[in-house]
Amino acid sequence: MHRNRAATTPAEDDAWRAFGLRLRQWRRRAGLTQAQLGAEIGYDHTAVSKLEHGTRRTSPRVADRLDDLLAAGGDLRTACRIAEEGAPGAAPGPAAARPAAPVDGPVPVAGDWTRAPLPGPPVAALLPALPPGLATQLPVRLPDYGLLCPLHDAAGCAVPEPGHLAVLHAAFRAADPCTAGPLDPDTVHALAGLLAAHLRAGDGPGAPGTEAVEDTLRVVLRRLAAHPGGPARRPLARLAGEYAHAAGGLRMQSGRNATAMACFSRALGWAELAEDTATQVAALSDMSFLARLDGDPAAALGYAHEIARIAPARHWAGAMGQIAQARAHAMTGDVRATVRHIARARLHLDHIGVDDESDAAWLTIASMRLRVEAGAAAALRDAAAAVDDPRLARRAVDAAETALSLLGPDQLPSARLLFTVRVADCHLVAHDPRAAAELLGTVMAAGDGEDGLPPLVRRELAGLRSRLVGHGLAG
Repeated sequence: MHRNRAATTPAEDDAWRAFGLRLRQWRRRAGLTQAQLGAEIGYDHTAVSKLEHGTRRTSPRVADRLDDLLAAGGDLRTACRIAEEGAPGAAPGPAAARPAAPVDGPVPVAGDWTRAPLPGPPVAALLPALPPGLATQLPVRLPDYGLLCPLHDAAGCAVPEPGHLAVLHAAFRAADPCTAGPLDPDTVHALAGLLAAHLRAGDGPGAPGTEAVEDTLRVVLRRLAAHPGGPARRPLARLAGEYAHAAGGLRMQSGRNATAMACFSRALGWAELAEDTATQVAALSDMSFLARLDGDPAAALGYAHEIARIAPARHWAGAMGQIAQARAHAMTGDVRATVRHIARARLHLDHIGVDDESDAAWLTIASMRLRVEAGAAAALRDAAAAVDDPRLARRAVDAAETALSLLGPDQLPSARLLFTVRVADCHLVAHDPRAAAELLGTVMAAGDGEDGLPPLVRRELAGLRSRLVGHGLAG
């Protein structure tokens, strides 16, 4: 029989919070939402949320079930036993850590935490150190393309020139991780610069893309497993988080959403270990997006709430979290909540400052406004469609056109196509099918037919065309 909540001691409260932190970490590594995990054990997603926040207890029987489901290797069983006993010293540490583990000590988490997001051996022997054409995409300095140097953060650093970078990358892949010396700064700069180049090249025809990124990620993880402590751990964990997040983004661009979620989930864990706020927020934003694609507004909202927990004092993160919440509420037709969170996101834009810029290398007022207005347009459109409100849809048109205007003529062509489709869809929801049909023709011409469009644009287009059918204008 559990004691009444009012009778708990501070040590017991800390122990249950520690259990909740571990549960959240193992759930994310399994790629499950709170709703999905709850369904497996007969809990509502709100009950799982309370467990993860330490405001609800569980029994050893349920803890055993959770441990087995999440392949936690006994970690959750032990945490539950400690919490049940109210053992002293059970205060929670970081989400990925056991209590009282030193920052630079042994790897502080149970299980095979250095396992790559997707199975498969490294294919380094099959890939050149610097694939043809990628040298032209290499940055001269970091930060670049949203990536900070794992050693120098926003202060920046030089990226080795292509020939030297290729040698450093090849040596890193060929080294025996158990006997390799410390990770030198030039190698860190080379690995971060190479990832920026891969992101610029994308995963299009002829680009090495996902395969090369995941290959290097596996090598990083082998080195991290061999050197779990000391000063090398943080830059290696940070590189692992950035590479895993990039792999997820490349897979998502290609429409491979299930494997993208696995990559984002593991990226979140490594970014937590490295205290990399920017990658944590980016991964959670992408996970919220994928939950929306899966038609799961509760999970989408849960990921959005996590953004506020990770970076409560950062206005750039606040804006992203508020827009993610607006989009989740819009899925359910909750107009009031949708509009409220959009207003809060826009308010955050007015307060972005130097502290925010030190977290996110890609951050500018214009880039944040672009993200907020594009998300606001989608949220307002979805809410307007749910309740058939043309006036709300016209507000969506304004937001979508604002986002489109913030892109330069030659900037991010895939995003320009996506926003153009979004403007057309907003017109359609506003009961202006002719304007929608005209914009649709422009998009189809730009993509040389629907097959030539990126997967995310095709998905946006599918929603628009399904509405066009209702107006007798599809074709």
